[in-house]
Amino acid sequence: MTGAAPTIHVVGNLNVDLIMGTLPAWPAIGTEVVLPHSELRLGGSAGNTALALKAIGARGNLIAARGDDVFGTWLAEQLGPGSLPGTPVAAPTTVSVGVVDPSGERTFLTSAGHLARWEPAEVAARLSAEVRPGDWVLLTGSFLCPRIAAAQSELLSQLAGLGARVALDPGWPPEGWTDDVKATTLRWLGACHCLLFNEVEAVSLSGEADLVAAARTLSAAMPLGGIVVVKRGADGADGWQNGEHHHAVSPKVTVIDTIGAGDIFNAGFLQAMADERSLDAALAAGVALASRAISTSPRQIA
Repeated sequence: MTGAAPTIHVVGNLNVDLIMGTLPAWPAIGTEVVLPHSELRLGGSAGNTALALKAIGARGNLIAARGDDVFGTWLAEQLGPGSLPGTPVAAPTTVSVGVVDPSGERTFLTSAGHLARWEPAEVAARLSAEVRPGDWVLLTGSFLCPRIAAAQSELLSQLAGLGARVALDPGWPPEGWTDDVKATTLRWLGACHCLLFNEVEAVSLSGEADLVAAARTLSAAMPLGGIVVVKRGADGADGWQNGEHHHAVSPKVTVIDTIGAGDIFNAGFLQAMADERSLDAALAAGVALASRAISTSPRQIA
């Protein structure tokens, strides 16, 4: 590409994360457990990716919303002046409580909050004003933003008209992978250049029994040249494009906290793609960035 370097626009769920752990076993109802660790973080898939892009010096742009309470003010302060333009949503800020188990995996309890009332018109206006041909746009956490998800087909058409390259990481649907959710998501893939899923999501959406078959089915729903990426934790990451398989090995690290690992992978991967690096190099960049994040405390990304 020529001219200005492409921007990576991150559109999706920004919320407050309260991380608590380690919880060796889920407690009985009505009891109280004292945990040794808690941490308040800017979170959500979009928030995590935006912070990672900032940490690695990427040309990133966050398109997200906040509530009109003290947590909404706190999120804006964490991001810095001008990072969250527009009027706050008239609702409490969405909060996720992430409970970490001894393996480093986590369970999230999330309030509906402002994400349930975030309007697609605001997203559409910012896309029109800020996206340029050749930019990457990551749509992430879609299922936690129901009004955005309902308008996602229209937003995808808008992005096609703007000449953007679209990556999709919608997350796990709260209602599960029902037939309706699968049908809607597969329609989205027809306008996406890159799909960023974990292994369970890829198999669940495709309805296939194994990962190779899942990648083949998902690729068939995408435009020619579309990239299917599957994030596999300790097993690295796999990518498929034009029928060719690519793999990045994950380094052996001591896992401390996996929260946001997939979102941080997205930042490293998309920055490499924006730099016109190969798919192998982009997979390796994503794995390296996520591996560093999950194995450091306080968390280090770059």
